[in-house]
Amino acid sequence: MSRAFNFSAGPAILPESVLQQAQQELLEWGDCRASVMEISHRDKAFVDVAARAEANLRQLMGIPESYKVLFLQGGATQQFALIPMNLCAPEQQVDFLLTGHWGEKALKEAGKVVNTRVCGSDAERGYRGLPAAEIDPQAAFLHVTPNETIHGVEMHSLPDSPVPIVADMSSTILSRPLDVSQYGVIYAGAQKNIGPSGLTVLIVDEALLGERKRSLPDIFDYRKHAAADSMLNTPPTFAWYLAGLVFEWLQAQGGLQAMGERNARKAQMLYDAIDGSDFYRNPVDPNARSWMNVPFTLADDALDKPFLAGAVERGLLGLKGHRAVGGMRASIYNAMPEAGVQALVDYMHEFAASHG
Repeated sequence: MSRAFNFSAGPAILPESVLQQAQQELLEWGDCRASVMEISHRDKAFVDVAARAEANLRQLMGIPESYKVLFLQGGATQQFALIPMNLCAPEQQVDFLLTGHWGEKALKEAGKVVNTRVCGSDAERGYRGLPAAEIDPQAAFLHVTPNETIHGVEMHSLPDSPVPIVADMSSTILSRPLDVSQYGVIYAGAQKNIGPSGLTVLIVDEALLGERKRSLPDIFDYRKHAAADSMLNTPPTFAWYLAGLVFEWLQAQGGLQAMGERNARKAQMLYDAIDGSDFYRNPVDPNARSWMNVPFTLADDALDKPFLAGAVERGLLGLKGHRAVGGMRASIYNAMPEAGVQALVDYMHEFAASHG
């Protein structure tokens, strides 16, 4: 059985060449005569892998030297609480600009450790677009979710903020070039555009890690992780190794400029298929449509199950929409080839012709 095109939102598709390399190296990695999963994280061989992964990520994203790069565990969800714990005193306020489900979750978790305020939200419209933001200049920072995986809403530019911007980029990181210096913190769960689940990347301006705002256990303290080169405790070594392979793959593809051009073409191809048909519909305002996660509905939701069943038969996996919104969702991350999107579009045309 051949590999299918996997449109899952995460854990998501990985580059096939990366998987093949990991397969080849699984039993005996380099000169170690053991698997990378069996090597101590303190071993020079793995320390070199970790350092190379960070260096390649810095090169890909143009990360300034004044920013720390941390490879952590706990997923992006854990950072919802850890970021305000590290950056704020308990009595301080954090502003949230809400564009979907994950921003709501970040707000809820942060509210357990710091004061929170919603400075803009599109919740009343069911998260279909980008709300205006009225940011408090006294806030410790502004939290945004530049790409909402579930609702398919993307911020294609940042609001003008008088305070540092903290961004959950789990489903949009590495999809195109960006100016890291515009952000105080960028964080992302790995399982979409970086690698397998179990790893979280956090990029933070050192200026925000200066004075400690509260007492924290060492394992929750970004300063401790930074001082230990993300090896305060045993890290998820295999996930870190695979992320490093993905970074090398991205460089071989031409870097983020090339990936951005490719991702723009893929998104346009899919949105053209949706907009050019009376059978499919995307609910998001055109100026807020995501390049990475494209939700769509059919003319009759009774056809959802036949559509999904036919998609699986065609080797198109993971198209069922999130339970919070229903319908379909195609996640077209970096590793999804243009041929995969074309295969989906061809199937959509055929299904509409036979069921419309």
